[in-house]
Amino acid sequence: MIHVMARITFRPEFAAQARDILGTLVVATRREPGCLAYELFQRPDAPHVFQTVEQWTNAVAADAHMATAHVGAAIAAAGPMFAAPPEILTFSKLM
Repeated sequence: MIHVMARITFRPEFAAQARDILGTLVVATRREPGCLAYELFQRPDAPHVFQTVEQWTNAVAADAHMATAHVGAAIAAAGPMFAAPPEILTFSKLM
């Protein structure tokens, strides 16, 4: 099992638009083969900062996610609004 955590920081003026884009991404991602869980969080004290917490059956499924059309569409729509590149961390479950 693979866990992926992605912190996505937008320019503050795009927080509402970012939430819509990421919400659409969540719905499509949860339908992907190998997706065990995909959660989206928004910081209450910094609403332009989002965090995903993902569980995938394996690295192949997580990598395939990044190549989907819905991820490409989300990046194309959201990319100009990013304050910084997303920070994506991958972990293997030990216990």
